[in-house]
Amino acid sequence: MSQVAATQVPGGAKRAHAAGSSRRIGDALSIAEQQGLLSGGRTLTVRGRMPTLLVERAKQKTGIQSDSKLIEAALAHIVVADDYADWLLAQRGTVSRDLDLEF
Repeated sequence: MSQVAATQVPGGAKRAHAAGSSRRIGDALSIAEQQGLLSGGRTLTVRGRMPTLLVERAKQKTGIQSDSKLIEAALAHIVVADDYADWLLAQRGTVSRDLDLEF
């Protein structure tokens, strides 16, 4: 589901590449879909004023051109985000200093 973007490189040539962020967004949308978060009617309207440059860069980075799809992708990314790093940091100090780790 990742998008492929064409990028202008020095000398006027273009090369295609799959952007890592686009792949992550695609993965987030896929997980959200598997969890049933994208099913059902689209009845809720979400609006907001955004800085033009922020929206332009987000569209450029993801390859998404629709404002609605961009917001959907951002929300999906938030909802399915991996919280492992936060959990790991919260574990600091929970292992006994007396535990023999064998090294």
